[in-house]
Amino acid sequence: MKNIFTIILSMTLVLSCGSQEKTMNSNEDIKISDSNSKPKLVVGIVVDQMRYDYLTRFESKFGDGGFKRMMREGFNCKNNHFNYVPTYTGPGHASVFTGTTPKYHGVIGNNWYDKQTKETVYCAGDDKVESVGTDHMAGKMSPHRMQTTTFADENRLFTQLQGKTIGVSLKDRGAVLPAGHTANAAYWFHGRDEGAWITSSFYMQDLPNWVKEFNASDIAESYFKVWNTLYDITTYTESGTDDNTFEGGFNGKEKATFPYDLQALREHNRNFEILKATPYGNSLTTDFAIAAIKGEQLGEDDVTDVLTLSFSSTDYVGHNFGVNSKEVEDTYIRLDKDLERFFNYLDETVGVGEYTVFLTADHGAIDVPNYLRSLKIPAGYLNNMATKTRFEEYLLRTFNNSDLIENVSNNQIFLNRKRIDSLGLNINTVTEQFVNELIQYEHVDKVYSAHTMTTTDFTQGIETLLQNGFNQKRSGDIILVPDPDYISYGKTGSTHGSGLNHDTHVPLLFFGKGIKHGATFEKTVIPDIAPTMSALLGISFPNSATGSVLGFVID
Repeated sequence: MKNIFTIILSMTLVLSCGSQEKTMNSNEDIKISDSNSKPKLVVGIVVDQMRYDYLTRFESKFGDGGFKRMMREGFNCKNNHFNYVPTYTGPGHASVFTGTTPKYHGVIGNNWYDKQTKETVYCAGDDKVESVGTDHMAGKMSPHRMQTTTFADENRLFTQLQGKTIGVSLKDRGAVLPAGHTANAAYWFHGRDEGAWITSSFYMQDLPNWVKEFNASDIAESYFKVWNTLYDITTYTESGTDDNTFEGGFNGKEKATFPYDLQALREHNRNFEILKATPYGNSLTTDFAIAAIKGEQLGEDDVTDVLTLSFSSTDYVGHNFGVNSKEVEDTYIRLDKDLERFFNYLDETVGVGEYTVFLTADHGAIDVPNYLRSLKIPAGYLNNMATKTRFEEYLLRTFNNSDLIENVSNNQIFLNRKRIDSLGLNINTVTEQFVNELIQYEHVDKVYSAHTMTTTDFTQGIETLLQNGFNQKRSGDIILVPDPDYISYGKTGSTHGSGLNHDTHVPLLFFGKGIKHGATFEKTVIPDIAPTMSALLGISFPNSATGSVLGFVID
C-alpha cells in the first residue's frame, strides 16, 4: 500500500511540475508576444478645434484612406468629452498627453495671470531659453510651466531614453506641451517674413541638417497659390452659403468668399502667416512630419518612438470663418487627404501594422452666435466694458475703493489680497459679497468662489468641469460662467472655451497595432487617452494621470 501511495505522489509531483512548466512557458510566451506586440511608432494626433460632428457631417466627402480608414480599421469612441473648463488649446494639448486636467498639470489657459509675479504668462513661454532657427523671440518656448509628465516622457524613461519623442505643430504650444519635458525635439512654424520651422535651446543649440534643408526648400513658398474648394462648391451642402455676414475673411479681399489668391493676399496678411489660416498650413505640417520621421529615423527599430502631431490650421480657419462655413468644410476635406498621405507614408516606411495612431482634438467650437440668433437660438456677445463699469461703481459705493481687483481674465477674477487686508476686510467675506453681486449681472449664469472650489466635492454638471479646471495655486479667486452661447469675441467667426457640448465633445479614434476594431457610445474623457497608451506600451502612467485605461480599445 505504501508503494502505491509513493507512486501516486510521484505521479502527482510530475504532473504538477509539468503543469507549472507549461504555465511558466505560457507566461514566457506571453511576455515575448507582449514585447513583440509593441508598436515601433506611436503617433498622437490633435486636430485643433475639431468638433465630433465634423466626422459625421463631412463623412460623405471623405476618402477611404484618412478619417474613414481610422474608423473602419480602428476604434471610434463616439461620446468622448473634455471633463474640465476652460477648453482652450494649451490646456487641451496638455490634458491629452498627461492624462489629467488643469487641476493637476497646471496649464490653466493659453495665458493666465501669475499671482506671484503679478504678470500675465504664456503657457509655453520661457525667457530662460533662446530661439533656435530664428533671431525672433518666437523660439523662446519650453514645457516648464506644465507640472506633470506626459506618456511620451514615461516612454522615454521606460526605454532608458532610447525611444525618441518629436513634437510637430504650426503652433508652439501644440508642439511643446504634447512632447513633454524629455523630448528630443519640438518644432513649430515661424511665419511672418521667414516661413521657417524653429525650436528652442531647451532641446538643442542648432537645427539638425534635415530641418535646415526643409527650411531651405521651396515647400512653404509653394503653398502661395489660389485656395479654391477642392470639389465643386455647389456640392458642399454640409455647410452654409459662401457669401454671408458671419465670416471674417482676409485683409485685402472685400468678401470672405472663394477663391482666395494667397500670393496676392500675402502682403496684406503678414506674409507666411496667412498660410496658417488655410488648409495648406495642415499640408505643410504633414510635409514636415514626414520629413521628421525620415530625418529622425522614427519607427526604424523595435524601441517605440513617439511623434506628437498637431494640426493647427483647422483652428485658424474656424476662428476666422466659423463652424458653418464652406472654408471649414473644405479644410477638413483637404485634411482628410493629408491624413491619407501621411498614413500611406507610415505604411511604406514603418510598416503596415507596425505603428499605432490616436486622433482627437484640443476643444470644439461654437457656431457663430449671430448665426444662432438668426435662427432664434439664444446666443450673443458679452458686454465686458459695461460689466466692468458696473462692478467698479459697486466697489466705490460699497468699499469706497476701486483697486480691490488685480486682474480679470479667462472668466476669472484675481483679488488684490494685500489691499483687502490693508482695509481690515476678511477675504472670504469679501469674495462672497462679490459672488452675490456678480450673479445679478446680465448674461452671468453662475459665479463661484475659490473657497467653494476647494471645499465642495462636485460630482456632475458644469461645477465638476470647473473644479477639474481649477488649480488652487494658479486659478483666480472668483470664477464666472456666462449664459450658454454668450461669448467674449468678435461678431464673426467661431471661438471656444466653455463647458458646453459643442466645446467638449470631440473625436477620439484609435488605429493600428494593438487596437481593436469597433466603436462605442460609452462616455470617455480626454484624460483616458494617456493611460490607455501607457497600458498599450506597458509603461508607467504619467505621474499625475487621473484618467482610466480604455481596455475595450486594446486588442
